[in-house]
Amino acid sequence: MEWNSKLSILVNHNQDIRQLYEKGYALSVDSGYLAIRDIPYLDEKKNLQIGAIVSKLVYVDEKKVKQEDHQIFFCGTHPCQLDGSLIRNLGGGPTKLQLVSADIVVQRSFSNKPLNGFRDYFEKIESYVNIIAGPAIELYDANPLTFRNVEVNEESIFKYSDTLTSRAEIGDLSAKFKEEVVAIIGLGGTGAYLLDFMVKTPVKEIRGFDLDWFHVHNAFRSPGKLEDEELGKRKSEVYQKRYEGFRINLNIKSKYILADSFDDLNGVSFAFVCVDKGKSRGEIFKLLIEMKIPFIDVGMGLERENDKISGTVRTTFYSKENSEELIDKRLAPLDDLPDDIYKNNIQISELNALNACMAIIKYKQLKGFYADDEKFYHQLFTLDGFNCVGE
Repeated sequence: MEWNSKLSILVNHNQDIRQLYEKGYALSVDSGYLAIRDIPYLDEKKNLQIGAIVSKLVYVDEKKVKQEDHQIFFCGTHPCQLDGSLIRNLGGGPTKLQLVSADIVVQRSFSNKPLNGFRDYFEKIESYVNIIAGPAIELYDANPLTFRNVEVNEESIFKYSDTLTSRAEIGDLSAKFKEEVVAIIGLGGTGAYLLDFMVKTPVKEIRGFDLDWFHVHNAFRSPGKLEDEELGKRKSEVYQKRYEGFRINLNIKSKYILADSFDDLNGVSFAFVCVDKGKSRGEIFKLLIEMKIPFIDVGMGLERENDKISGTVRTTFYSKENSEELIDKRLAPLDDLPDDIYKNNIQISELNALNACMAIIKYKQLKGFYADDEKFYHQLFTLDGFNCVGE
């Protein structure tokens, strides 16, 4: 096999996949699943139909997979026996699964578990083909072994197979991010955690902005392993190197976003503002509103009182339609005041992470990934009461 594809990698490093390929099955890898086309079966009128089997791939690493479950997905109507009755012992039911290939439309799932499970993918696929295609093979002398090469044009922003999405069967939901260009303005504590979460979200592009240096205290409130050589470098350089091996279209720049940074945000569809200076926040807000970019602003107000830390963690969403109205509410400080509650700048990693979680959950609610019954635009988590309120 000489073509360069995810399938060729699996065939070259997995004996069971190689067996399927060499036997003649029309294999492809699509969205983290193994697809087997050209599967003949009978419909209820005993007519010959052609379907496809889809099986979840469980990756051990980028080259090797292991067979874990006993279920498959099927593209087609329910297969029938020689007398036109439904093939029995195929549990499951109607379902949907989004794949890249337009010719594979999953309509149902099947479950037929042997007593000892399936040893590998070869045994699993062979078993289901015998059950599903057996009547068609007998009646029409149909052959599921077509030796057809199917190359799936699957573009991914990840440099690793997104097996999390395929395992959870949420490909249709993840697809909602595919055209998103997201900016993260400020890569301090909360911004660093937001970047970590966003890197693993299948958005089209991520742009990060921060001119500050990466020092020891930054390592204590940001995700990831600290490398000695990272200290004293720009945050942008540290995070670019830390995450560029995970995905493409990651562009982190050593600069601040100012009121005239139009070129830097050109094409951005959504932004996160993660700065702790009110004046800087005000400039950024003005720019985003002028460019009609919706954004989420994060912040925390913490103080030490009675030998304990108390305060709030805030997430505020500014849509293109209501940004001016929300700014008038002064939900976020837009000036640097001498008695500003942020002056002590108490930040602790778990609260930075929580703030980032609140922000990205809200973003994913806006994109229709998570449910959102209340549709809050402003949320506060209070430490002392350990509760979250919104409006």
